[in-house]
Amino acid sequence: MESESESERAILCGICTGGDGYSSEATLAELAELASAAGASVIATALQNRPSPDNATMLGSGKLREVAELCRSEKADLLIFDDELTGTQIKNIEDIAGVRVIDRTALILDIFAKRARSGEGRLQVELAQLKYLVPRLTGIRSGLSRLGGGIGTRGPGESKLETDRRHIRRRILSLEAGIKEISQRRELLRERRAKDGVLTAALVGYTNAGKSTLLNALTGAQVFAEDQLFATLDPTSRGLLLPDGRSIVLIDTVGFIRKLPHHLVDAFRSTLEEAAQADLILNICDFSDPAAQMQLEVADGILGELGCLDKPQLVLLNKCDLVPFTGALLPGLAGRKFVRISAKDGTGFDEMLAAIARLLPVNRKGIRLLLPYAQTALIDDVRRFGAVDGIEYLPQGIELTGSIDTERLHLVEAYLHADDAPPEEI
Repeated sequence: MESESESERAILCGICTGGDGYSSEATLAELAELASAAGASVIATALQNRPSPDNATMLGSGKLREVAELCRSEKADLLIFDDELTGTQIKNIEDIAGVRVIDRTALILDIFAKRARSGEGRLQVELAQLKYLVPRLTGIRSGLSRLGGGIGTRGPGESKLETDRRHIRRRILSLEAGIKEISQRRELLRERRAKDGVLTAALVGYTNAGKSTLLNALTGAQVFAEDQLFATLDPTSRGLLLPDGRSIVLIDTVGFIRKLPHHLVDAFRSTLEEAAQADLILNICDFSDPAAQMQLEVADGILGELGCLDKPQLVLLNKCDLVPFTGALLPGLAGRKFVRISAKDGTGFDEMLAAIARLLPVNRKGIRLLLPYAQTALIDDVRRFGAVDGIEYLPQGIELTGSIDTERLHLVEAYLHADDAPPEEI
């Protein structure tokens, strides 16, 4: 972690139009968290009330001159805007303020470039960055040549920005081809899981809501989990045994955030499709956060973009250990299934696992077998692909009651009790 003396001194800027559905103070507070995650030190904020963004400078010339003076007096290195800027706006603001300028999207992309570990993650981030940069090359290139690197320049880097649009678009095509290949591999893996009768549940939700902490608590995955935005990016899959004896695969996905750059949604679509293809969506939100309702709305919006709002879903109200429960519920929970939990101390885990078992599709069949003693190996098959409830050793064979995945029923079909055997086709 950079010390404060080494980190870039940033001033946050935003506008309040009153019609974006978000609290401007709340989004600036979140922008401050993002800036901190990127390694910046926030020294001041500037919020301007306007009916609409100024086409030339976002804030308007008068307010921008105030911000420029603030930059000089506070020795700021960087201006971070809460809304997306055009290349022309970036150039105009830098000319007046004399410091480097980035927007919320560039900041989020920078954090992703910093945190991506897998080859797939790096490809996805670079693709999102290049798509963001193409329409802004003129403004960003002039800023970089005058002011050097820093936050917002990680990833493709200055050398790639200095190439022409044709080369960048060629790189975009190459990245899209690579990601398409990854997407096809993911699809094959999903098909294999479906063929083997593997059930999946996707952990989705707002960034820093506790998805990785929950995955670690349930499966011992030891995924990196910190109290910071976008602590982890690369998806992780781990097996989990449910109380009813069934096994599922839990899939951790990238966190959501309000004003999530559409370039990121597009680039990470192959990863986010894990949620769209899952048998169950576990939508986790931070119940201790005053903005918990907003977290649910953001998650629902992105899930809607992915076309998976019709999937079975369980809302997990996490961090309930941090707030007393008064009985008041979020408006967004009306008509939805939810459980209050604490991923940190395990509160509510029994209720959560039971709810998961109820919401997953039924792919088990209850069985009653009479096995010859020569077929005792089939007992292990039933345990592996189902559950054994009882065994009784009789003179005529081994009587077993339990359940087995329907895809594996053929293994024991010959030994079903007459009452349980499927009818013969005539």
